[in-house]
Amino acid sequence: MDLNTLYRTVIMDNYKNPKNKGLKKTDDYHFVHLNNPSCGDEMNVEIKIEDGIIKDVRQDGHGCSISMSSASVMSDVLIGKTVDEAKKIILDFYGIVTGIDPSDEEALGEAIAYMGVRQFPARVKCATLAWKAIERAIDEVMESGK
Repeated sequence: MDLNTLYRTVIMDNYKNPKNKGLKKTDDYHFVHLNNPSCGDEMNVEIKIEDGIIKDVRQDGHGCSISMSSASVMSDVLIGKTVDEAKKIILDFYGIVTGIDPSDEEALGEAIAYMGVRQFPARVKCATLAWKAIERAIDEVMESGK
């Protein structure tokens, strides 16, 4: 399967059947909302971190197929990772959508399919919206010492 076919398959599958969709809205989850004013995409994420491990990631929002499917993939890839592993995966994801090959392609899982976004610079913000939100959530949790 070539990259373009993989790219379309992953996006459409995760757009139609999103993983970890829906917010818990409980005190043991940290919430972050981000939006992309240039296109109107909205993203809400929640994260639950215990002992430096990402126990759960929830996502919900509305927008284009790239932003919504990327949120699904992001949530699936990061659950069970340490905070340090997650931060590395997030940086690798930013790299692949902007043209830098990842240091650990295997750790990205299905997120590697978003490599095709680099061909469409206007879509990079769509692909990274949920990842920016979860990065902020991780940083806020770690700064708060919870």
